[in-house]
Amino acid sequence: MHISITDNTKKRFHFSCAIRGLKMSQVVVDLIEQWLKNNDVAVSGVEEDELVK
Repeated sequence: MHISITDNTKKRFHFSCAIRGLKMSQVVVDLIEQWLKNNDVAVSGVEEDELVK
């Protein structure tokens, strides 16, 4: 996955993660999972891993 963000946003995010001892990738994964929990559309009878095939 690749995303485009400004250099300033990346630097701020990197710094905020670093001072908390967190990896940026894990914070992104956590944010995506939180977003999906709040916004995901249930697909009846389909396993989660089947959606990405």
